[in-house]
Amino acid sequence: MDTLAATTPTTGAPAAAALRKLYLVRFGFAAGWAALLFATASSLGPLSATLLVVYPLFDVACAVVDVRSAKVSGGPVRGLYANIALSAATGVGLAVAAASGIPAVLRVWGVWAVTAGLVQLVVGFARRRLGGQWAMIASGAISTLAGASFFAQAGKDDAALTSLAGYAFLGGVFFLISAVRLGRATQKA
Repeated sequence: MDTLAATTPTTGAPAAAALRKLYLVRFGFAAGWAALLFATASSLGPLSATLLVVYPLFDVACAVVDVRSAKVSGGPVRGLYANIALSAATGVGLAVAAASGIPAVLRVWGVWAVTAGLVQLVVGFARRRLGGQWAMIASGAISTLAGASFFAQAGKDDAALTSLAGYAFLGGVFFLISAVRLGRATQKA
């Protein structure tokens, strides 16, 4: 039995409040990042390549903060450690892929979206008692599907980075929805 799935997170307001703050930061970052990538997505230049590498590294930083909060509240951490490893490897992979062009970037991003989406599904399910996690579960499922589509798009002649900006923005919206729902759960507690 997977210990992550068996973990019952604390349902206290401090855990929900910490997640809410983290989710709001993640929304703000995703929205700003998506706007910058969309503005530079016509080609794979130094700015767009830097943005591509920064996104998973920001995910690592957020997961580290999340692990610290989860440890204090008795929440799931195993999936978060998996996310840290996946996102760190993706940052390195994107730095290498950027030298090979947009199709290589889409393949690396696609693999990351699939695997990170699966991890997000598991962590969201394990945290469902905190409230506000249905959006994280839906986001994980959409990420998994989107990752497969990025991988498929890499084989087409018109491969572009703009779809990554839309993906990041939508993910940010899911973080915002979860933050709002967690705020309501905190008020009820």
